[in-house]
Amino acid sequence: MTDNGTRVIEVRTSARETLVDVTRDVAEEVARSGVAEGLAHVWCPHTTAGITVNEAADPDVAADIVTALRRLVPPDGGFRHREGNADAHVEASLVGSAALVPVSGGRLALGTWQGVFFCEFDGPRTRRVEVRLLGR
Repeated sequence: MTDNGTRVIEVRTSARETLVDVTRDVAEEVARSGVAEGLAHVWCPHTTAGITVNEAADPDVAADIVTALRRLVPPDGGFRHREGNADAHVEASLVGSAALVPVSGGRLALGTWQGVFFCEFDGPRTRRVEVRLLGR
């Protein structure tokens, strides 16, 4: 945990593009926080990665999201950014860098099939996910 109360989760990815289910890690931080009612702000401080909430029950959903983004934003899309990862920046912008998840009864108030995912678009790397709890 940082001085300002932000909890940090380290995520290691093994592929250039992948979604990693971090629900359990975020839930553990919520439990440690003592917040019973409020919000978990889950934030990704990287420009080529993101955070999303989606179905966690079937791993094919995460694979389908990666495939769909690859179709929408091909690596050879004629981008001006020449570091070789322009597509990753665009994908991260499409997904977004944060999610707010309700906390109720000291637990994440996700839907039946929902999970919190770290979205890697320029891996493999070691990344950070930051969780800040707001509430009482």
